[in-house]
Amino acid sequence: MKKEESRFVPDTLFEGMTSVRAVLGAMDQKISDRRITRILVDETKVKSRAKELGWLRFKAGEYGFEIVTVSTDEIDAMTTGNTHGGILAECTARTIPALTADAIRPDGFYVMIEGIEDPYNFGYALRSLYACGADGIVLSPRNWMSAAGVVCRSSAGASELLPLFECDPVQSSAVFRSLGYKILCAGIRDSVSSFECDMRKPVYLIVGGEKRGISSALLDTADQIVRIDYGRDFAGSLSAASAATVLGYEVMRANRK
Repeated sequence: MKKEESRFVPDTLFEGMTSVRAVLGAMDQKISDRRITRILVDETKVKSRAKELGWLRFKAGEYGFEIVTVSTDEIDAMTTGNTHGGILAECTARTIPALTADAIRPDGFYVMIEGIEDPYNFGYALRSLYACGADGIVLSPRNWMSAAGVVCRSSAGASELLPLFECDPVQSSAVFRSLGYKILCAGIRDSVSSFECDMRKPVYLIVGGEKRGISSALLDTADQIVRIDYGRDFAGSLSAASAATVLGYEVMRANRK
C-alpha cells in the first residue's frame, strides 16, 4: 500500500468493486469516455470473489479489457487504501467537457464546489449530491479529478456516475442564468436562511471550500446568498462536503412532488 505522502499522485487506478462497478456503469450509460483497460485481481482472492469475477469476465467480453491475477505484494505496492478487496481497475483518463448550454437540463439541479482542497472531502460531497438527485457537477479548471481513483472511492462511485463539466466559475453562472436558472451561493453576508430560500428548480448551487470559500466575483453573480442556520451558537464553518449535503437535500425537499 502506498504511503500517505504519495496518496494524491494523479493516476487512473480504481480500487475495489464499488469503484469498478461505477466505472462500468458509466461506460454502460455513456456518461464519460473513461474505459477500463485491465482488471487486476489478488491471486489469494480469486476463490472468495468468484461471483464478482464471473460478472467481470462477462463485462470483459463486452468491452474488451483483460483480467489478470497478480500477487498480494503487487496489489499492496499499487494501492492507497485497504478496502479494495483485492480488485483493481486500470483505466484511461476521463475527458471533462466544457460546459455548454445545450448539455444542461431545462429544469435541473447543478452544483459547483469552488475552492475545495481535499479530494476525500470532494468525494464525500459528490456522494451526497448524487444521492439527493443532482443532475451534474461543474468544476473549475483546477479540480481534484486528477486524483480520480481517490475521489471515486470516497464518493462510493458517484464521481463516475455524475455528469461533470468544466468552466470558469463566473462564466458558469452566466451560462445557467441564460437558461433561466436561479443562482444560489452559500454564504453569510446579506443571506437568507436555507429554511426560507426558494430552492425550486431550475437551480445552480455554488458551495465554497472551507479555506478559500467563494470568490467575491462569483458571489456577485448570485441571485441570492443562502446560509445554513445552526441549532446553537457556533463560530465554526461546516466542511464543504457537509454544506453541500445540507443544501443539496434542501433542494431535494423543495422539489418533492
